[in-house]
Amino acid sequence: MLKKYTVEYSLHFQRHPSPERQYYYTDDPLAYEEFIQHLLEKGVGVLGLKHDGVDLAPADFDRVVKVAASAAAANMIRVSLRIPAEEERFRFGFSA
Repeated sequence: MLKKYTVEYSLHFQRHPSPERQYYYTDDPLAYEEFIQHLLEKGVGVLGLKHDGVDLAPADFDRVVKVAASAAAANMIRVSLRIPAEEERFRFGFSA
């Protein structure tokens, strides 16, 4: 049975791209977005996002990445400034 969400990614280092593609499968949409967030934080190459085995349309791909990037930015601000999520949301306006 197909998992509902799939992330295709590849570790790539400065001038040495990795030819190997890795896959992350889950049925949980929150785990899906959280995994993408971690990939963005670590600078890992996101090669593709799928839902029910079908590649996401470019607009949907961009929306998912934007949500994950917003959550990553909010988390970095909270950790760096040592503030609670409510204060971060009030001061900086990220939705995470």
